[in-house]
Amino acid sequence: MKTSISLKGLHFHANHGYYEEERLMGNPFVLNVMVKVGDFDTKDDDIKDTINYEDIYNICGSEMKKTQKLLETVVLNIVSRLKAEFPQILEGEVSLEKIGPQLGGKVDKAIITMEF
Repeated sequence: MKTSISLKGLHFHANHGYYEEERLMGNPFVLNVMVKVGDFDTKDDDIKDTINYEDIYNICGSEMKKTQKLLETVVLNIVSRLKAEFPQILEGEVSLEKIGPQLGGKVDKAIITMEF
């Protein structure tokens, strides 16, 4: 049996974007993260038997502060850190939503998703 740990709707204002104006002004972003780990032994009731979702949040917050031109780079950096810091992760998914991208028409969001 696998255990899923998810954080949905992490809101950030960050300076990611291909164009200089985007990097100067910033945009609102929403991040969703899900990881799967192996069996959870509930008998111990010990956080060491799982992944503390506060640690996941802190990784995401740290990477969102690092300005990147491509959203794919941001997501890849988050995935890479999750895999490096939590080798017990079996699989997961990270999606980053850029709210209201300026594309010349009404667009709610642009979304980049990586599964690993």
